Amino acid sequence: MNDSFARSVDYLRLSITDRCNEKCLYCMPQGYKGWQVKRDILEARDLFRICQVAAGLGFTKFRLTGGEPLLHKDIIGIAKGIRSIPGVKSLGLSTNGTRLAHLAGELHHAGVQTLNISLDALDAQIYHQITGGDLAQVLAGIEAAQREGFEKIKLNCVLMRGVNEGELWPLTQYAAQLKLPLRFIELMPLTSRDVLSSRKFLSINEAMELIQAKDKLLPEPGLRLGNGPAIYYRLQNTGSHVGFIGAMTNLHFCDACNKMRITADGKIRPCLGDHGEIDLLAALREDSNNGLHEKFLEALRLKPREHLFRTQYLPQRPMTAIGG
Repeated sequence: MNDSFARSVDYLRLSITDRCNEKCLYCMPQGYKGWQVKRDILEARDLFRICQVAAGLGFTKFRLTGGEPLLHKDIIGIAKGIRSIPGVKSLGLSTNGTRLAHLAGELHHAGVQTLNISLDALDAQIYHQITGGDLAQVLAGIEAAQREGFEKIKLNCVLMRGVNEGELWPLTQYAAQLKLPLRFIELMPLTSRDVLSSRKFLSINEAMELIQAKDKLLPEPGLRLGNGPAIYYRLQNTGSHVGFIGAMTNLHFCDACNKMRITADGKIRPCLGDHGEIDLLAALREDSNNGLHEKFLEALRLKPREHLFRTQYLPQRPMTAIGG
C-alpha cells in the first residue's frame, strides 16, 4: 500500500498490552495507571483478524509491542497465530528483556524471528534509575535469546542527558562483544514536553561525538538491519554496528516511514507523533472484515507527511498506551 506521499506502508506494530513491569522515564509518566481504568480490549482473535486484513492489504512485517508484551498471558499463542497467517513474512517483538530468560525458547519456537531489547545502561544503579527494574534480569534475557538463535537481535538505548551519557561507550563495547547491533534513540515528547529541554535532551549528533572519541565511526549508508529508520555506522576497531535514530534532529526522519500502529485498546494510529487515531472496535464486532479493510484504507489516507514532535506537540497518551 502507498500512502498519500508515495511511501510504501507494509509494517504494522501491534501493542498487545499497555501494562509494564518497568517504569521507564521516557515511556510511562509518573503515577500512570491507565490499565487500571480501562483493561486491554483486543483479544487474540481480534489481533488475528487485524493481521489477516493487514496482510491482505500488503503488510508483510509485524511486531508485537507493549507496554511489555511478555506480560501478556497468551503471548506464545498470539505469536504462533500471527506467524501462521498467509502473507506474514516477518514477526518481531520489542521487549524490556526482564522475562526473556524464561520465554526465549518458546518465543523462538512460536515463530518470533527478531527481537528488539531495551538496554539504557550497563550500570545497575543507573539502569534502575531509568527503568525501576533489575539489570541482571535483562542481561540474562539477552544471553538466553542469543542461545536460541533468533534471526536478529538488536539492542536499543534511549539518550538522556544527565542520566546515561557515561553509559554510551560501555554499552557500545558490550554490544560489540556480543556481536549485536546497538541503536541510540533520541528522546521524543511522549510523556511530557520537558524531555526536550536542554537539560534532558541529548541528540544523536552528540552521542556520535562521544563514541567517536573512543573509536572511529565509518558510515554504512546502504545497511538496513530491520524495518526502522536507523542510520548505521561500523566501528573501525571492533567491526560492530551502531545505529542512530534521530526523530527530533533528522529533518528527513519521516521521508520513508513505512509503519502504522495498533493500540492495545483497539485503535489504529497512522503516526506515532500525531494524535490521529481510528477506532477499530465496531468493525471488529462485525461478521465481515469489510469494515476493518475500510478502516485501514482510511488510516492510510490520514497518515501525515511528518510527525508533529518538533512543533507544539502535547502528549495525550504516553508511549506505554500507544505502543512502542
